[in-house]
Amino acid sequence: MTKLSIPSALIALAAIGCNTPVSAGTHESARTRENDAIAQRRIADAILAAQVEANGVPGMAAAVTRDGQLIWTGVAGYRDLDRKLPVEPDTSFRLASVSKLVTATAAILLYDRKMLDLDAPVQRYLPGRQLVWPSSITLRQLAAHTSGIPHYQDVDAARGGVHFGTVDEAVEVFANRPLLFTPGTGYRYSSNGFTLLSAAIEGATRKPFLSYVARTVINDLPLRPDLTPDPQNDTVAYEFVDGIIKPAGPHDYSYSWGGAGFRGTAPGVAMFGARVMRDGFLSSEAKAAMWKPAQMTDGSPVVDGEDGLAFGWRIGTDPDGQKIAHHSGAAIGARSTLIVYPDSGDSVSVLSNAGWVSDIRETAEMLVAPFRANSAGPHTPCPTWATGYSGSFGDKPIAGTVQFTVSDGICRGTLSMANAAGAWFDALPQGSTDNLTVISILPGNRLDRAALVTPSGTYDFRRQEDGSLVAALSPSRKFVVRLQR
Repeated sequence: MTKLSIPSALIALAAIGCNTPVSAGTHESARTRENDAIAQRRIADAILAAQVEANGVPGMAAAVTRDGQLIWTGVAGYRDLDRKLPVEPDTSFRLASVSKLVTATAAILLYDRKMLDLDAPVQRYLPGRQLVWPSSITLRQLAAHTSGIPHYQDVDAARGGVHFGTVDEAVEVFANRPLLFTPGTGYRYSSNGFTLLSAAIEGATRKPFLSYVARTVINDLPLRPDLTPDPQNDTVAYEFVDGIIKPAGPHDYSYSWGGAGFRGTAPGVAMFGARVMRDGFLSSEAKAAMWKPAQMTDGSPVVDGEDGLAFGWRIGTDPDGQKIAHHSGAAIGARSTLIVYPDSGDSVSVLSNAGWVSDIRETAEMLVAPFRANSAGPHTPCPTWATGYSGSFGDKPIAGTVQFTVSDGICRGTLSMANAAGAWFDALPQGSTDNLTVISILPGNRLDRAALVTPSGTYDFRRQEDGSLVAALSPSRKFVVRLQR
């Protein structure tokens, strides 16, 4: 497999001047902060470029906001392989199921304005359609995937070749299908449920769903429905076919605008996350309702893996134990994620132009990590002395060679993969890898915490008290390395 990458691009922070006299100490403090910001952006750039090199996806983009301001945009690879056009900050990607967060936000805005009752039967907002399901399904159940409405089924395989003129036409596709379970008694992911939620939004506003979202949620952000192509900015959609990257065919998302049908830029998605957290956009009560953990009718929590489900969002914690609200997506020509940190106001987006077997949430957590990491604590020098390693991958022993250097003020390393870990990564659809890349998330001559970049995503690689470095690729699969001279 051919792997492609380009040097990452930075969007520099604007320096804002003022006429107020400042002390030498203030100048020094400002200079230190700017130097730190430059180092953080350089590290994030390096991680993103390494990830594109490792996963074989043609192009990716990412962005980070803090306090409602864009502080980093990274790009790597190509938006169009045939024309050799690089990904740029204004390149637009399919958002896949990150689109559900746009729909959830639209519903919460209506709740905030007393126009939508999240616990009311959805039938209340569908005067023109009589639902056949025997039980009342609430909007909250739709948003938490506890409605029992089935997700796409085999009969829907050709759905991307049909254009639906209205949301109600899209609802008609699944409106007579039997429920998987009594609403509120089980969890099953359903994009069709979000199509029905978007129909309820139309009923509450008496406006087309896309029009309402454009005016109240998206407004001036570079997000839009995946409807009219923009050849100047849209990335080509790609897919892996037998391990080879190829352009994907056309796909019409009108069957689920609310579940998978939006596209946008990495800065636009990150700024959407910042907007949702911004004081004044939603009331405190509305934000609490949006991120309130969902419950089954018996009071038990709705969970999927380690995450709780809320109103469209998944609620969990990052590797530092900090609360996050997030959602990821996968579709033809897309893999995407958005994470927000409600307690600090940070947000991070990651977008790619091909579906890939990835832990994209973990990748996003490591791309924002340089901007959030605490530089205090141990300062273990970059192990430029190391020549090999031993350790384990899951329950299998591994060993190999290593090489570490300090380049551009960052400790970087490579680990050879002629072992059980390499065999596992070789089995992924993206192809094989001979080495894994390690990049310290803290600048300078140190390796206390790093990003482990692999074909399946980027992981938190932390030094332990015994001197080993450990990354958890899953709850049952840890990558453990002990460096040797």
